[in-house]
Amino acid sequence: MLVALGLLTSFFSFLYVVAPSIRKFFAGGVCRTNVQLPGKVVVITGANTGIGKETARELARRGARVYIACRDVLKGESAASEIRADTKNSQVLVRKLDLSDTKSIRAFAEGFLAEEKQLHVLINNAGVMMCPYSKTADGFETHLGVNHLGHFLLTYLLLERLKVSAPARVVNVSSVVHHVGKIRFHDLQSEKRYSRGFAYCHSKLANVLFTRELAKRLQGTGVTTYAVHPGVVRSELVRHSSLLCLLWRLFSPFVKTAREGAQTSLHCALAEGLEPLSGKYFSDCKRTWVSPRARNNKTAERLWNVSCELLGIQWE
Repeated sequence: MLVALGLLTSFFSFLYVVAPSIRKFFAGGVCRTNVQLPGKVVVITGANTGIGKETARELARRGARVYIACRDVLKGESAASEIRADTKNSQVLVRKLDLSDTKSIRAFAEGFLAEEKQLHVLINNAGVMMCPYSKTADGFETHLGVNHLGHFLLTYLLLERLKVSAPARVVNVSSVVHHVGKIRFHDLQSEKRYSRGFAYCHSKLANVLFTRELAKRLQGTGVTTYAVHPGVVRSELVRHSSLLCLLWRLFSPFVKTAREGAQTSLHCALAEGLEPLSGKYFSDCKRTWVSPRARNNKTAERLWNVSCELLGIQWE
């Protein structure tokens, strides 16, 4: 018993000593560019909390006019007020956007286009994770509808404004879990079989495939696009999973803060010289490998066409 207690004490003492090094290792890459953004306009979805909020904070600090596009406007106003006070940038604005409802997406886009003549950066950051089975207002499985189709439609509606503002960028927040995702065209809405964990993975694969196909179609326009894995981040995204909430607490030294998780989004929004890497996937502020499924051009093109059909749009 005494031996076991001694070993346990030694183990925790060791963890205490090496904890700073562990945290530094798992913090990941850092966006190191000094690019400033006075006069630039940015839209970030889901920027009322977590990674999106920290992304908005840094872009506001660099002088951008930042639109926080989120479902919970009160939470958005609270975040915007905090960011304005922190950055001394009064140009942090909140607009209603519910990605689970195409009417809300269209209303947001209509309002934004009436308000702004330019858009330099669109960061598709918002998302849901491990939700019980449900459908959006338009009848789409929630992960697919919010994480993929919602951002697909938003990008479509804002694309012409991005083009006239070129050089411009679209950043799609995906995840490393796209490696286990599949695009199941025979059951895209998961009506035959549903796993809330895999539904999230499928939607994150869709983000990478969307980025790949979008880059191909945007060649020569001055608009480039990138998919990012933010890392394993302490955020509200895991709120639907009690197990993940517990694991996040137990392994907090290995989990990124929201500020650390925002670094790759910031890198892809700001870093100079990334244009030749349009359509690629980034993690820890550098390009990294995607799954074989995420490199399948035929799947990417088919998903694009199916997405257009589901949303009732024509996007050539």
